[in-house]
Amino acid sequence: MSVSRNYEREFVRTFFTSPTAVEGEDDSAKMLRRAAELRGMQAPDVWIPDNEDATAPSMRDEGAENIVEVVAENGADFPGEIHPRIVWHREDPTTRYQGFQYMLEIADPDNGAVEHIDGFVVPEVGDIDDWKKADEFLTIVEREHGLEEGSLSMSVIVESGEAELAMGDLREEMGKPSNNLQRMFMLVDGEVDYTKDMRAMTPTGELPPWPELRHNTSRGASAAGLIAVDGPYDDIRDVEGYRERMKENRAKGMTGIWSLTPGQVEVANKAPLPPKEGSWLLRFDGKEVELRSEDGREVYDGDAVELEEASDGTYELEVGNDEFELDEDGLHEKLVDMTAYVPSMDDIVDSMEEFEAAKESGKGAIAMTQSATVVIDGIEVELSKDRMWDEATYQAAQTPITLFQDVYEHRPDQHEELEELYGSDVVERATDVGA
Repeated sequence: MSVSRNYEREFVRTFFTSPTAVEGEDDSAKMLRRAAELRGMQAPDVWIPDNEDATAPSMRDEGAENIVEVVAENGADFPGEIHPRIVWHREDPTTRYQGFQYMLEIADPDNGAVEHIDGFVVPEVGDIDDWKKADEFLTIVEREHGLEEGSLSMSVIVESGEAELAMGDLREEMGKPSNNLQRMFMLVDGEVDYTKDMRAMTPTGELPPWPELRHNTSRGASAAGLIAVDGPYDDIRDVEGYRERMKENRAKGMTGIWSLTPGQVEVANKAPLPPKEGSWLLRFDGKEVELRSEDGREVYDGDAVELEEASDGTYELEVGNDEFELDEDGLHEKLVDMTAYVPSMDDIVDSMEEFEAAKESGKGAIAMTQSATVVIDGIEVELSKDRMWDEATYQAAQTPITLFQDVYEHRPDQHEELEELYGSDVVERATDVGA
């Protein structure tokens, strides 16, 4: 079944939440005002004024008023999308009704905010019938206020086993005349409440990693033509851990991640983009070590891999506890297997342009050559490997470029930083290639 989508973005890198009302402050909306002023790489693709978990229950009425005030004043200049999170619960009709009332208030055109609001985020959903209830409330809100039907998107936070299973029903349900679920935009993981719902325990009390949930959310989003977003990474000082989490997610097809601070937003905005410079990796014992570039050579500085040349011209290669006696061809073959290249933005664009030119001349596949001089323990080894490019390879390589093009189209506030990073020539070519 073909699903008609109601939004333009292909990717969301950052999902940034802000409390809507802070108790004990002269200005309870101060966190909203700070978030509304974010620009460039510190501004998220999607901003979530959070009138649920981030805001105390006693402050939520004021929080809804703050959303209206701040978005009405600042929404026109905010560079990302704005999706307030309202209260909801699959087992509590009172909470669902309260969320409906907040949506009515926030979306009232007389309040001046709805023209800048792209949709709502619904937490704590259950089975697919519960998703339909939220969708029906949004339809009522649109009709009550004279808004175009389907103009407000709906995103859900997957925080229960019921919601996880519902993702498997979504593709079949979207597009039926009895609902407006084609308004769906993002599927967002909420691992904390999911852990509670699953009654899961770890010896340390830390959250389980839940790779299955992230895979299922990515798969559900792909099947329904939606966007998948990972949940929050609570250790805001662990930048490398945050980057590693995003790297694992991208291998599952999940580009977006929850961001708790402007610092995390900046990291998450940049992480999925192709690097400025290419780099070589040495792979061994389940690890990847980036080689140091020096004078056109790729140097390994560690001690887990050792290389020595014997008097008869053979080589002794030690990798951890394994030892190999190799001739020159054997060493080349072994190091080709142990190395990988991470292409730069310029490299990807070059390869795509070369393949496009070959395709225009009637060729269905071409060989792309990668070469490097790798240095281990002072011994230089010339490496060369060929990779066949066909249409499938081209389409796979196009994904990071499509991401870049999506960012460039929807985030003009980041143009200057992107040109500083890559150079104006590379940016221009990257926006044109694959079109």
